[in-house]
Amino acid sequence: MVLMPVVIVLVLWGSTTVVAMAVAVLTAGALWEYFGLGETIGHRAYRVWTVVCAVLLIYAQWAEAYGHGGNDRLYRLYCFSLPPITEILTPLWVFFLFVVGLTGITVWGKRALVEALPAAGISSSALLLVAFPLSYAVPLHGLGGIGPQALFFACAITWAGDTVAYFVGRGIGKHSLAPKLSPKKTWEGSVGGMVGSLAVAFAFSYWIKIPVGHLLAMGAIGNVAGQMGDLLESAYKRSAGVKDSGGLLPGHGGILDRIDALILCIPVIWYYLVVVNPRVVG
Repeated sequence: MVLMPVVIVLVLWGSTTVVAMAVAVLTAGALWEYFGLGETIGHRAYRVWTVVCAVLLIYAQWAEAYGHGGNDRLYRLYCFSLPPITEILTPLWVFFLFVVGLTGITVWGKRALVEALPAAGISSSALLLVAFPLSYAVPLHGLGGIGPQALFFACAITWAGDTVAYFVGRGIGKHSLAPKLSPKKTWEGSVGGMVGSLAVAFAFSYWIKIPVGHLLAMGAIGNVAGQMGDLLESAYKRSAGVKDSGGLLPGHGGILDRIDALILCIPVIWYYLVVVNPRVVG
């Protein structure tokens, strides 16, 4: 409840540039917690290099978002001052740069060779499973005239799904959803969460002018993606043998614990809007 107003103001009234900066900070914090999970089982990541590439990935997403029709003054200055880089700086280029850097660190680094494979594995998985999907918040926010509302939609259906799932699960939940990953999650809570997300998706039809059928479809797949993201993060924690990813938020765990559902929900909403391309009404 404390953080939601901050997120709402940032998403609805902040520029895509500001959102990109916030996503970069959030991603760096989430990665640091992910690295901590890896270290509990002896997998020490190349922390600094992975975070640098994660920030570059978000930077590339920002550049592509404005490259598809944006008129931000900072982006125009960026294109004017660094024209060659604007042509090659893409997420794919960042992944290639990450591999090149990872190769150099592994070959010429001072760590014992026994750490080479675990370090490469935890570093690569951090970039692929956390930073990459979360970076889609930037192009989603910069998507035409509905970007801010679309990103807020992803947040809202996730918040509603999580909240309703919690109360329904505690109230009537009996059948475990994934006992090995998260014993307290139930099928009843999962269904309740889906209903909550669909209700919010329907409510958005009075604000964002996308046909209600598409909004409900986005609410459904976004909820499923969010629940899968939640369970995936639970798998990370169970693998590391810890209850929470961190202790930044007292009583709520760490950053990863708060954004796990959004990590997969956001790119799913982005791809639905781009691939299915629902008609946006005036």
